[in-house]
Amino acid sequence: MSDTPSLNNEFAKLSLKEKIAYGSGDLAQNLIFGTIGGFLLVYLITVNTLSTAAGATIFFIVKWINVFWDPWVGTVVDKSKITKNGKYRPYILRFGIPLTIIAAFLFLPIEATKGSFLYAFLSYLATALIYSFVNIPYGSLNASLTRDNSEITEITTIRMTMANVANLLVYTLFPLFIQLASPHQSLRDIGFFGIQLNLGNYMTPDAGFAWFKVYAVYMTIGFIALIFCYFGTKERIFPKENSESKIRYIDLILELKNNYPLRILGLFFLISFIFMFFGNTVWPFYMNYNIGHQEWMGTIGLIGSLPGIFLVALWPYLRKTLGKKRFFFVFLGIFIIGQLLLYIWQFDSFKDSPTLGYIGRFFQQWGLTSATGFMWALVPEVINYGEFKSKKRVAGIINSLMGLFFKIGLALGGIIPAYINAFFGFDGTKESQTLQALSGINISMIWMPIILAIIAGFVISLYPLSDEEIEKMNINITTNK
Repeated sequence: MSDTPSLNNEFAKLSLKEKIAYGSGDLAQNLIFGTIGGFLLVYLITVNTLSTAAGATIFFIVKWINVFWDPWVGTVVDKSKITKNGKYRPYILRFGIPLTIIAAFLFLPIEATKGSFLYAFLSYLATALIYSFVNIPYGSLNASLTRDNSEITEITTIRMTMANVANLLVYTLFPLFIQLASPHQSLRDIGFFGIQLNLGNYMTPDAGFAWFKVYAVYMTIGFIALIFCYFGTKERIFPKENSESKIRYIDLILELKNNYPLRILGLFFLISFIFMFFGNTVWPFYMNYNIGHQEWMGTIGLIGSLPGIFLVALWPYLRKTLGKKRFFFVFLGIFIIGQLLLYIWQFDSFKDSPTLGYIGRFFQQWGLTSATGFMWALVPEVINYGEFKSKKRVAGIINSLMGLFFKIGLALGGIIPAYINAFFGFDGTKESQTLQALSGINISMIWMPIILAIIAGFVISLYPLSDEEIEKMNINITTNK
């Protein structure tokens, strides 16, 4: 193992540049794959003219393939040799290039692909499989930068700030940019201090080229951010020498069996991502049909993105003041308040003014981004716990499990609302929907996420690791290396 980097300070204090470089990887993945998760279903059933059920089925099949694919990828990553460039960083560069190229095929605006179930399925499948070879090593890199708990909190804070900048670009500005590039434009009030813009309808079959142009720009920015992540970070924590030969696929089962904190955190991940992607998937439908103002998506989303960018800096203080568990309880409660305000917004007395939408979206996103963002700070804890118990550091396997929970949550958060829409009679070819279809959108947008948030709060109450226990484990691990 001559390429193994020299001894490092495993409790290192990282520079601001390195923290930003690591966070840029999350920004990149949100721009490339987060856009797909948030808008591909809308694109497939309105622009690409697939049926609602067909779009949901594509998501369902691909995500179940990921159930078996991701653990294998995690094992491959953990068994890979340590090189002079590290163990996980090389994957970001090696697979970031094909990911960026193949993702473009999802929105290819040519007639031959329009309405083709097979083309949509194969292009999405290829993108998802390659994405695993970027996402899992990236997540593993987080636990390889330092063992210092306060540094991990700061890394997570900066990472989530950059992820939420990407979310601003994706969920707020992406549909606005597409509307600016779409045909059949008219001057419309965007609900922000009387500003009017020429906007087209981005949910029609002739808007395909507009989608491709905007997504091409996002992919380019995302690839540059991946490169910065690769060159700007340094791995310091490595498994024991030659330990990769002892890693087996069955270690995934053993980790699930023996690592109780992993099981609790994984379940929290799963539930949280389900209700997150319920909202992300249904939000364009809710704005277009229940509220009736798709032109406000950009400005309502802009207000909603503010806490995820500017209030994330409060996380270290709030974590220290409230403790880990109460942090989650508080922000899940704030999320539920925002949900209820958004529900009231659709009433006739309110829906022709964006004011209640601003307030509801602000609270909803503040609670959501805080609860689902801060949970990533717990991943290094369960990795270290697993290393302490099994004497094996299987960061790739554990991150593949977390990625698996994330992708199942993403899939269910996209699939279930689509089937709910189909069950309640949603018709993507119509400009307005029946009352029954609108009630189906309400179930997916408001009520299911509230129920799941309450369940998530109960699950995280069972998380067993305290800061004192984690500190003792880390000292024990480093002492016995």
